[in-house]
Amino acid sequence: MIAEHNAGVIRLRTGTVVAILEERPGAVELSVSVDGDTELSGAIAYPDMVGPVAPGDRVRLNTTAVALGLGTGGLHLVIGVEGTDALDPATDGRIMKLRYTPQQVNVLSVEEPSGPHAAAMAAAKSLGGMPVVWVPLHSMLAPAAAGATVAGAERVAYVMTDHAALPAPLSRLLAGLRAANLVAASITSGQAFGGDLEAVTLFSALLAARHVVQADVAIIGDGPGNTGTATAWGTTVLESAFALDAAAALGGRPVAALRVSFADERPRHQGVSHHSLTALSRVTRTPAHVAVPSLPEGDQRDRIWRALRGAELETRHQLVEAPGEPALDLLRDRGVEVTSMGRGPADDPAFFLAAGAAGVLAGRMAARDRVWRRAPAPE
Repeated sequence: MIAEHNAGVIRLRTGTVVAILEERPGAVELSVSVDGDTELSGAIAYPDMVGPVAPGDRVRLNTTAVALGLGTGGLHLVIGVEGTDALDPATDGRIMKLRYTPQQVNVLSVEEPSGPHAAAMAAAKSLGGMPVVWVPLHSMLAPAAAGATVAGAERVAYVMTDHAALPAPLSRLLAGLRAANLVAASITSGQAFGGDLEAVTLFSALLAARHVVQADVAIIGDGPGNTGTATAWGTTVLESAFALDAAAALGGRPVAALRVSFADERPRHQGVSHHSLTALSRVTRTPAHVAVPSLPEGDQRDRIWRALRGAELETRHQLVEAPGEPALDLLRDRGVEVTSMGRGPADDPAFFLAAGAAGVLAGRMAARDRVWRRAPAPE
């Protein structure tokens, strides 16, 4: 029997800001004292939504996820600052995101006819063969972007979908990649917001990556904190995989990064994750280049190939081995630290090598395109 009312309830608390822990564009991480709690807690505020925040401020907090022990950020969310003066939008854009929620925001989207990118978007009809890398997890963005860069991509754009975190400033990783010049710009699509550019749809976001950012590689995937369950179909990863079809529909070349792990204790994610196998065998409709990390001969390499062949992916896609090590070397050189589920490249190398391999494959494709396009015409 289905309950008549299955809505959630926000767990609201009031707290006091004790200290500013970290600031990055669009987000401030705080230490707060929550009324009734004896220990300090972490919180995050988005100043564009709630105004400036400083030590000593009294703040209203959404504490629901932390109270439930969920892994969605591990931070309370500031939804208001007591005593804040009236706030006004920084833009007159007429597209609303977080629509019909108490904190809906207006953005200036790339599609708006009065906006600065109207002409470029009106002329944008195709991706012109641009490689588009789909990453199943947000942490894979870093090795994918580094791999594309080291393999010859000149500008890498990140398109963030709205299947996980909606505010782009939540991502420490994205801020670090922007600072390290590994991502030229971010574009938030659908209900996601806070990127360098805003787009109403995934299709417009990809076109903006090509024609506004002038990227030669786009990486697309969820932001931090996607949702997964123990069921085959109950994961947001599968929806984000439709990005491969969107890329193909627009004349791009879809590239899939595999989720691979030999450190994850959950059997469904060991070797090639069931998420990747399901997405590529049963969800996507168009052929893609599937990047397979070049691992030494041995059990791990054999397990990956057995899983791919067992799902008959070679009948639908082009499986291409590529090295991931150059991506990890570049991340180290530029001081970008990345973890997934608390594990870094030393703990679960295959995971990061797989994402790096997808970036390397896409970067090589972009570099070959550039040579071909710039070659002199025959006399």
